[in-house]
Amino acid sequence: MVGVTIQQNENIDRALRRFKKKYEKSGILREYKKRTAYVKPSVEKRMARLKALRRIRRTSLEEQ
Repeated sequence: MVGVTIQQNENIDRALRRFKKKYEKSGILREYKKRTAYVKPSVEKRMARLKALRRIRRTSLEEQ
């Protein structure tokens, strides 16, 4: 569970910004989306291969 304690005399906008940052880093929304939609195993494998291919291309471009 993500939570933020508000400091004394702290602006609520600043506290909300800190909360949003923690929320995104924790990956709660990503996990929720992943669990709500079923993805066939064959599609998962294809997506993983494409992700690996993009990663390899990116590293090879950075080395040049």
